Amino acid sequence: MVDFGFDKLALIGAVALVVLGPERLPRVARTVGHLLGKAQRYVADVKAEVNRSIELEELQKMKGQFESAVSDVQTSVQQGVDSANETLQSTWSDLSVDGTSSDGSIGGYASPVPVYTHPKKNWRLKRGATPLWYKQQSGVRRHAQSGAARVARFRPPRRAT
Repeated sequence: MVDFGFDKLALIGAVALVVLGPERLPRVARTVGHLLGKAQRYVADVKAEVNRSIELEELQKMKGQFESAVSDVQTSVQQGVDSANETLQSTWSDLSVDGTSSDGSIGGYASPVPVYTHPKKNWRLKRGATPLWYKQQSGVRRHAQSGAARVARFRPPRRAT
């Protein structure tokens, strides 16, 4: 852009004062300022639009790269699963042909059947670190009481009048 120094701006102002006169100079300066502001806003809007379009293109390129990477990973994982499935099937077929007997045992060993056993724990019951018998012996309170229940418990009995 054109570089205006202070001396050039002073010369332009003096020429405008002589040509336009002191009555019309403020109105013309205001109009020129509005036009320059509109031009700057227009240039800023165009720059922002260009930057947005460049960022959009970059994002689309990244999206394409990510999609290709995902498809590559998917194919490699699928190949690994397929090869593992093949080896499992071949091992299973070798075992079923060679090592089974009539009672279902493999290689002379009985096949273990997993059996569910209940853990015999009451998970709803809160277990503390201090045993209950110790709490009872030392007089520790085990249950929470509201304020009203505590007052009612320790209130002296009423006298009959």
